[in-house]
Amino acid sequence: MSEDESLPERIGFQQRVIPTYRAPFFEHLAERMPRTRLQVFSGRPRKTEAVAEANDLGACPWVRGRNRYLGGEKQYLLWQSGLERWLTSFVPQVLVLEANPGYLSNLLALWRMRGTGRPVIGWTLGPARRARQGSGWAPFLLNYYRSFDGLVTYSKAGARLFASLGLAEERVFVAPNAVQPGDANRVTRMLDEDATLLFRWREELGLDAGPVILFVGRLQPRKRVDLLLRACARQARPVQLLVVGDGPDRARLEALAEETLPRARFVGERFGLDLGICFAVADLFVMPGTGGLALQEALTYGKPVAVAEADGSQADLVQPGLNGWLLLPGDEDHLAMILEEAMANPARLRAMGATSLAIVAREATLERMGEGFVSAIREVWSSKSRPPRAGIASAGPRKG
Repeated sequence: MSEDESLPERIGFQQRVIPTYRAPFFEHLAERMPRTRLQVFSGRPRKTEAVAEANDLGACPWVRGRNRYLGGEKQYLLWQSGLERWLTSFVPQVLVLEANPGYLSNLLALWRMRGTGRPVIGWTLGPARRARQGSGWAPFLLNYYRSFDGLVTYSKAGARLFASLGLAEERVFVAPNAVQPGDANRVTRMLDEDATLLFRWREELGLDAGPVILFVGRLQPRKRVDLLLRACARQARPVQLLVVGDGPDRARLEALAEETLPRARFVGERFGLDLGICFAVADLFVMPGTGGLALQEALTYGKPVAVAEADGSQADLVQPGLNGWLLLPGDEDHLAMILEEAMANPARLRAMGATSLAIVAREATLERMGEGFVSAIREVWSSKSRPPRAGIASAGPRKG
């Protein structure tokens, strides 16, 4: 049986929103499964989110719904109008949902699919913190995760966390979060042709010849850019901080920078070549809080990294001492110490950057991300003919 024959004819993906960085993945997946009808459903981001939304998904059809929120910026419940109508018209044989129990319309979609015997896959960073901490919500969350036929997470660490909660290992799949390295390759070619570009780019960004620390991401409290500002201000060797991104926390952070680190530069959102230039001028990329693909982007530009919580993939992509550092979440003293260590040896930073490039080329490509999802889809689809299971945790060991 060929790979195409082992996959269903119709596969649906649900997303809350689709940022620009996610579009290449869906384009890649559609190209990888040419005989499968792949459709994506999503709503739009809130205006206050400062999320750059994708324009299209190439050959992959994209159906838009309407996101309705109940709650504030940090914690909310979500209902996606149009999701049920899309399920009725498209009738996916396998559905991939964002595994967030606060997405109420997803709960109904999950129950509806499983009620008709069609498998559902949950796409998640890993188990929610409340499930891991054994809070009062833990039994509900564990039952929620068990209701999926399979789970896809970005990292081996996320898969191990699910296993530690009793979920069957063979029903948890790893699809490393990945970016398309096209812009990084373009920047590298430009610098190979004209090394003076680096100096001109620094000038355009208001930077001098001193070391540059880079942050890229949405400006919101959980990113802990405030921690980074204070840690940079404590350095004996003066450093420059380049902050790329926008969001609800920007005004507070700019006010803090005026008090603590006047050399910080806030340049707003950047995309494509403009973002690549920001990576190119940096000596060190730092993610002091949570985050996503900015880590993978930094690696594709050959940068050493210092990362705290991120999205879980740092355990697979950051090798302490070789291409960067793992930070203690929320610990300003530890961050300040790591920055001092990093800035003390520029030659070591350059060597670490070369290692970063090798690691991301091996561990986090669109091909590997696609293979993780294809493996999950193939497995749950082939399992539909097996005897019914009570839940994901009851799946027996794989034979053969």
